[in-house]
Amino acid sequence: MLTVTDLSVSYGLHRALAGVSLKVSPGEIVVMLGANGAGKSSLLRAIGGICEGKASGRIELSGQDLLSQKPDRIVEAGIAFVPEGRGIFGDLTVWENLLLGAYSKRGQRGKDKNLKWVLELFPKLVERKNQVARTMSGGEQQMVAIGRAMMANPEILMLDEPSLGLSPLLCSELFGNLAHIRETGMGVLLVEQNAKQSLAIADRGYLIENGSITGENSAAAMLTNPAVQVAYLGGSTPRAEISQEE
Repeated sequence: MLTVTDLSVSYGLHRALAGVSLKVSPGEIVVMLGANGAGKSSLLRAIGGICEGKASGRIELSGQDLLSQKPDRIVEAGIAFVPEGRGIFGDLTVWENLLLGAYSKRGQRGKDKNLKWVLELFPKLVERKNQVARTMSGGEQQMVAIGRAMMANPEILMLDEPSLGLSPLLCSELFGNLAHIRETGMGVLLVEQNAKQSLAIADRGYLIENGSITGENSAAAMLTNPAVQVAYLGGSTPRAEISQEE
């Protein structure tokens, strides 16, 4: 289980996160909703060890404290991160990108099993395995990015705005694939602009505003919450208090 406790992040005098706490269990999809600048990306980057700011608090995976660890140590511990913009190696082929995802000792242990699973999940990558990644469409590049992260054999997969720039059809395909990833027992922490589709596949959700968690509930409850509908789902119901789970 990934457990974040009282996490704060500051960039000089600017405080991006203030005492954020959350958890992600194995086989669970958790979505983080918030406006631009709310601190969502800072949260994922702090967990992944690539935050440029000063972080404090605790980040634990299965009891191991990962706060301020180097990114390679965090990958080895079992967290893989797909950043906004995908971050693939554009001049390498699809196959080379996927194999590089398994560079860690952890990735090597599950390499064959994970490669089989990735190619079953994204069969188009079999057809395109020798294609240079930068020549692919945005949706295909996102498949490469997610597949490469899965090759690290993670316990927790983090994704930052994976549907950004994708067509509605590709968005639907993407969220369907994330639901299948959950079936492997992998936990997924998702930052996503498409609140409706992400909540439709998620188990739980958090709301973040100005660097602080302001709401937490089941995804089903969030979908019907008037405040969430107004803020994130295009609803017209007057704003209401966002309920918290006990």
